Amino acid sequence: MSYRYKVASVYLLGFFIDCINIFMSAVALPSLSATLHANSSAVAWVGNAYILGLTLIVPVSTWLAARFGNREILTASMLVFSGSVWMCGQADSFHELVLWRFVQGIGGGLLIPVGQALTFNLFQGEQRAKISTLVMAVALLAPAISPTVGGIIVDSSSWRWVFYSNIPFSLIAAGLSWFWIRERKPAELRRPDIKGLVFVSAALASLLMGMSLYGGDYPPLAALVFVIAGLLLIALYVLHYRRCNNAIVELSLLRSKKLSTSILVYYAIPGVFTGVNLMSIFFLQDTLHFSARLTGMFMIIYAIGAFIAMTLCGRVYNRVGAKRLFILGMLLHSAGIATLVLVNAPGDLWIIVLAYSLMGIGGGIGANTAQTTSLMDFAGGDTHKASVIWNINRQMSFSLGAALFLMIFNVLLKQFDTTQAYHATFAVAALVGLLPLFQMRQLKPERSAHEQRSG
Repeated sequence: MSYRYKVASVYLLGFFIDCINIFMSAVALPSLSATLHANSSAVAWVGNAYILGLTLIVPVSTWLAARFGNREILTASMLVFSGSVWMCGQADSFHELVLWRFVQGIGGGLLIPVGQALTFNLFQGEQRAKISTLVMAVALLAPAISPTVGGIIVDSSSWRWVFYSNIPFSLIAAGLSWFWIRERKPAELRRPDIKGLVFVSAALASLLMGMSLYGGDYPPLAALVFVIAGLLLIALYVLHYRRCNNAIVELSLLRSKKLSTSILVYYAIPGVFTGVNLMSIFFLQDTLHFSARLTGMFMIIYAIGAFIAMTLCGRVYNRVGAKRLFILGMLLHSAGIATLVLVNAPGDLWIIVLAYSLMGIGGGIGANTAQTTSLMDFAGGDTHKASVIWNINRQMSFSLGAALFLMIFNVLLKQFDTTQAYHATFAVAALVGLLPLFQMRQLKPERSAHEQRSG
């Protein structure tokens, strides 16, 4: 095997591990919350803590690799990941589990951007398209199989083995990183914007905490305090940004309609889906008494729809344009969420299959179009800065989606019975997923390739 494919193998293995940790753990949440006595408001922090760890470390991971060496950072990341996964499985309290999930996110966040940079620097031109296809295949394979595998593990043993099962993969990734990655002399890089990173991470944590507390068994004032703190931290970052020459998030780039619209769509589709899927897992397991295995299998339906949509979307993007694809993706995705409102009994399997099919097709169109469109206005150094914004917001969308709809469900649960509260939450989510439609008029249609040649 050539060196570049060795590097690509390390990156793809790490990327696969990261993906399955988001989706496999979700299917174990009902069992986990019962064992550790965590309510539905708090249980989202199993995912939030992991994503917060990723958000904190991703912007500085490249600097750390340049300072200490690629091989050392990649190996250390998977060793940290392995140790924290073991401690997650050993956790005797919910707070202990959340702490180790945060550490686990830091471990995963070190490998992904460093491995991606190494890989894409070794694959140029047409070869980069091939490796991108492999990355997309992993991104679809992981959510397709991990919920089903996680469900089998939960049904046959314990939620703890959902975490333990990661250890062989992460240890293999650590070993391959040490033996396959060639050492490079650390380069001198500008010191990262640590202060700005702290503001951004603290603001996200405060807003998530506020949404988690509101609607739960906590005083509304406590939730309000965290929300206000989050907004103040955002204001502090804006002031910091105006004085900093190397800010972690370059806010001026948000003037790009393509980037800002893509970010909104990502919140409306993958972000909303993360919350809807979490609510669906609890609805199907706790209310309709589906097994964890059957619940996880619906993600296979979603992944098939997303794969078909992404394949077609890549072929027609230049001819159809981002605006039309965004609109189609949001309409189909929200239609799928709205279909979940019709689910009332265990016999409604075909309704659930239809719902996940529509969400998969719409989600595939929307997410793929957003990924393609987001960085089109940038070149050179601005591309890297825009990429930082895109990836931080991509991670935030998952956490905010889960926290938002858990909050909405808990508020509705005080007014309706359980099934009605789930149905109302799905209806609200379907409407929220359509909000970026109001932004579409600002997105100018791209000129076709024929028009560009004629001009």
